[in-house]
Amino acid sequence: MNWKKAVKIVVGVIIIMACVFAFLVWEGICFVTSPTASKYPVKGIDVSHYQGEIKWDSIQKDLGITFAFIKATEGSSHIDEKFQQNWEQATGSGLYIGAYHFFSFDSNGKKQAKNFIKHVPKRANMLPPVVDVEYYGDKASNPPAVRKVRKELDDLLGQLEKEYKCKPIIYTTVSVYQKYINEYYNAYPLWIRNTYYRPFLIKNRQWTFWQYSEKGKWPYGGTKNEKYVDMNVFAGSMESFLRYFNLEE
Repeated sequence: MNWKKAVKIVVGVIIIMACVFAFLVWEGICFVTSPTASKYPVKGIDVSHYQGEIKWDSIQKDLGITFAFIKATEGSSHIDEKFQQNWEQATGSGLYIGAYHFFSFDSNGKKQAKNFIKHVPKRANMLPPVVDVEYYGDKASNPPAVRKVRKELDDLLGQLEKEYKCKPIIYTTVSVYQKYINEYYNAYPLWIRNTYYRPFLIKNRQWTFWQYSEKGKWPYGGTKNEKYVDMNVFAGSMESFLRYFNLEE
């Protein structure tokens, strides 16, 4: 066998292996990032109406998770169509649960807070409210002014903290973090999305939750035959998780 033929065979094998790996990642069979259970034992999900009918009575065992964040509201008037059902059924699931709000760059912050507070009742052992700040539509290519975004976000976070007596969690992507969140919201727990590698933030800013995959296998189906769910880990042990959020075991 001459060396040119050998090189072609090696290159062909590498291409096939890369294609197989890409397929496995796409199907949620394996992850580009896969946090080890020994280092990140506290795992959870975030869900919305896209996940359809959720079997809350068995989800803890089915997915091996500890917590779940449920989409409640968006902007100043929208409520997720499955929120009330999910919130009620999740209560007896054995999971630690919380609710999240999808931030609108185009809506008044106080009105957004009012929408969330109206639909999310306070309950014992509840995780803090989450504000999901990420680009949508054409916002990535036409990002809103930093001062305006922070003004509305300040109002929203302040109202939620006043109502729920705790600092809300800020969920965000790396690009949005760098533009709007970095160094300005250091007092708030941070939930960062990075599906390629463990987040490393400048000036040693620590994250509290890490969304490491959007391709977690979803066993229940959902709207438009949803096959996946977002997967997350907490930055610490179960003991530190309970202590950090003042939760009862």
